Formats: sequence, structure tokens, C-alpha cells
Amino acid sequence: RGQYRINVNNRKLLDGILELCGLDGPDASSRRLIVLRAIDKFDRFGVQGVRKLLGEGRKDESGDFTKGAQLTEASINRVIGFIDPHSLSIDKLNFLQTPFPTQTLVGDSMPTDDELIDKSKTPDSDEYVDYYRDDATLLKKFRGLVTGSKIGEEGVVELETMLRLFRSAGYGTKRIQFSSSIVRGLEYYTGPVFECELLMDTKDEDGNSVRFGSVGGGGRYDDLVARFTGQQVPATGFSIGVSRLYAALKLVGKAEEAATLAPVVVTVMDKDRQGDYWKFVQRLRAAGIRAEMYIGTSNMGKQMKYADKRGAPLVVIQGGDEKAKGEVQIKDLRLGSEMAANIESREEYASQRLAQVSVSEADLVKTVQAMLGRK
Repeated sequence: RGQYRINVNNRKLLDGILELCGLDGPDASSRRLIVLRAIDKFDRFGVQGVRKLLGEGRKDESGDFTKGAQLTEASINRVIGFIDPHSLSIDKLNFLQTPFPTQTLVGDSMPTDDELIDKSKTPDSDEYVDYYRDDATLLKKFRGLVTGSKIGEEGVVELETMLRLFRSAGYGTKRIQFSSSIVRGLEYYTGPVFECELLMDTKDEDGNSVRFGSVGGGGRYDDLVARFTGQQVPATGFSIGVSRLYAALKLVGKAEEAATLAPVVVTVMDKDRQGDYWKFVQRLRAAGIRAEMYIGTSNMGKQMKYADKRGAPLVVIQGGDEKAKGEVQIKDLRLGSEMAANIESREEYASQRLAQVSVSEADLVKTVQAMLGRK
């Protein structure tokens, strides 16, 4: 805790704002995109910079001019009120002495303080205040901004429902927080959107403080599947910034390599029988054994080199002769390597099938388990 936060917003709420600004039709798509991009730059440009992008435009330090969305002053104020809560005069209402308002939001009543408050935190502690920011009051203000827009009001209801669920699960705003600057630029999002933000600081080569920022995000898209199949299917998806997340895990000491056994490799002796080899892989995986099939059509020598490079403990082999007998060959690479070290002549090496057994297909899993168990 304290090293990350999930920031949540709802595109329906933003769609309501844009509708009330006159940007809901297909003819306004280009201006709507300018507004979305302007909102996304709030952290970099601040209120004044975004105001310019929503209006006539903005000139940067190099003198380059970016054309704005040409919104009216009233519409600009509405958008700014959405992305900058302090402009709504709620800066003194962000935090309450009691973390959970008594009013009902949606459906069941809110949990009581006694049910959810961590008794180790006192109301006057900084941790208590930070953990229980009053997002319910924030949503009240947002409701005022979208009054008159059906889609916008739906967005508020959904966020209120999510707030109730978060609190029922014991998540305060230190871990899950509403953030109107999270817009997710792609047009196909239709509901809640979210990003995972890492909060820990690190230093760059010059010793300056650097924050990792977002390492993943996504949202709800109800219409995307219909574009390709014609069927209305509700869906939610997300993506992860693997490189950035891994760098962060290394920073906090949670990316050490574990002593995990490498996978058993199923070789491909006949490219037309890849389905048979996949069945072997699936049977092993179903038994809780890490396994993978060699991808490609290389000769046996290259496949064995690949298995050795992967650190595979065992290799499963089935050629035409084994298939006709209903058998598989299982080669123990590690034991074979140990045995090979004690062989003195090339002839002796060639005459032996080192650490290799032949078993029926039905005994594949049982034999692999036994051979792995002796390591």
C-alpha cells in the first residue's frame, strides 16, 4: 500500500459533458478529439494551458501553435469543472471528519463507519484523511455538471455504484480513486475506464526524482465486439506496460528470479501431427506440469539445443514408429548429461540412449511426474 493507486473514471460522464458542450454529433468528432487530448494534457499544462486548448489554441515555448477546440466560455468552464475539482469550490470538502457519508448512493445503504474504519487510524491522522477522501461529495458536484444529459447521469450512477462496492470491499481512496483526467483516448470505450499508477519515486542518472506513472489501464467497451460480429456483447479489457512494470518491480526488490523448474518440451517430429503434440502439452499442463511444444519445423538436433537452452528437465519425443506403437519417448536431459560425463568413448556414447525411457501414451503424465520427482 502506498506504492500504487488505481485511478477510475467513466466515459459516459465525459460523454455527457461533451453533449452539453454541443460536441455529441458525428460532425463534431474532430473537435471532440481535441477536447479529449486537451484533458489528457491536464497534468502537463495545468488549468490555463488546457483552457487555451479548449478555446482558440495554445502556443508552446518553441512558438508552434496548436489549434484549439473553439469552445464557448461556458463550455470551457464546464470541462474545466470536470477535470479540475478545485474549480468547483470543493477544495475544503475533499476530506471529511467521518470517512463514509451516511446518505444512500445506489441500492443498499452505505457501510457504517464501525464496519469499515481501521481502528488503528485516528480521525486527526494524515493517513486517515488521505485514505478516506470524500469521493461521494465529488460525484455530487459531477452530477450537477451533467444534469440534463441522460448518458452523463448514467455515468454518475455507475460511479456511485462502484464507490459503494469499493467501500464495501474495504478499499479507500488511497488505493482506488476517481480521477476525471483519466479518459483513455480510444473512442470505443463506453463506460468505466481505469489506470494503475505507481507512486514510488526513483532517481534518474542525474539524481532527479522520477515517478513511474501508469503501468496499465483499460475499460469497458460494449460496442466493440458488435463492429465485427453484429452481436452486442459487454466486455472489459486492459493492457499492461510490461517493461515499465518489471523495472518498478526490480526497484522494490520483487523481481528476483525464482527457482522455478523450466518447462517440459514436447518436440515436433512430424509437422502434420502438431495437434497430437499439443494434446501431450495439454495433458501435462492439466496435471500441473509446466510444458510447451516446440514451435517450428527444425531438425531434432536444433530442437534438443532449444530444450537445453530453455533448461528443460525432460523432452517428450514421438516419431512415426512410436506413434504406431502408441508410445512416447521421454528423455531426461539433466540425468543424461550427468551420465554422458562418465562415458569415455564416442562409440560408447553412440551405443546408449542416455536416460531415455519408452512408455505408453496413457502413462505419459505418470512417468513425467515420477521423473521430475527424483530431481
